Amino acid sequence: MCGRYYIDDETMKEIEKLVRSLEKKLFVYGKGRDIYPSQEAAVLFEYQQNVSADFMNWGFPGYGKGQLLINSRAESALEKKTFRENILNRRCVIPAKGFYEWNIRKEKSAFFRDDGMPLFMAGCYGVFDGQRRFSILTTTANVSVSPVHARMPLILDRDEVSDWILEGRSTRDLLHKIPAPLKRAQDYEQMSLF
Repeated sequence: MCGRYYIDDETMKEIEKLVRSLEKKLFVYGKGRDIYPSQEAAVLFEYQQNVSADFMNWGFPGYGKGQLLINSRAESALEKKTFRENILNRRCVIPAKGFYEWNIRKEKSAFFRDDGMPLFMAGCYGVFDGQRRFSILTTTANVSVSPVHARMPLILDRDEVSDWILEGRSTRDLLHKIPAPLKRAQDYEQMSLF
């Protein structure tokens, strides 16, 4: 399960490389920050048959007041009414420098690529009350994350980003992808408290 992730300037530069005609407002982040459920974040998605980017809020409306569906299990998402239509027609990618997971003792670990490049988390988005909202797809944890948590974000390789967003025929294969190993930092300083 992914309940928080972070971005930095390198991540934003990578977004800029992937999407050439972005609005300047996407690059006002400054240093870096943690992204929490319900917050607005930069997301890559399909717009007029091209990869585009804009801000969306994290979390689909939940079933109870104030609840959010921030994640969906990749392996069963196509079976879920809440996510099926969105995965088939509104796939997105959430760029991040890394993400956090907590173990059973509530000890936090940060996970990121060994080479320092951004992660590309697979997701889907929907429109609720006129507002685009995204959910991050999760999968069974790989060898790096499994000692800490049983689930992790479904992470795409850079060359899979366009396929995930634009090509519906690769969706089912990518939903069952096992992400590459990641670097773990247990003493990683959280970017901010709020």
